[in-house]
Amino acid sequence: MSPFIFVLFVLVILCGMGTIISVTRMWVGRGKGRLPSDRTLAQIEERLARMEQSIDAVSIEVERISEGQRFTTKLLSDRTAGPAQ
Repeated sequence: MSPFIFVLFVLVILCGMGTIISVTRMWVGRGKGRLPSDRTLAQIEERLARMEQSIDAVSIEVERISEGQRFTTKLLSDRTAGPAQ
């Protein structure tokens, strides 16, 4: 077996072990049943409210852009359908 393949094999094994260890830590830590504090919940609620406002603003802008595109398309189609000058 060449040294390169051996090193690659060892790296794959070590990375796999690291992943297994990380998943095990997350699984064990999840079982403690810790609930977030009231402060954390309030921060999450504020952030979600800001996100909702931002999404609403983006949707309004997208609608405005689509209306402008429909208007431009109508103008261009009327221009090509009009009498030749």
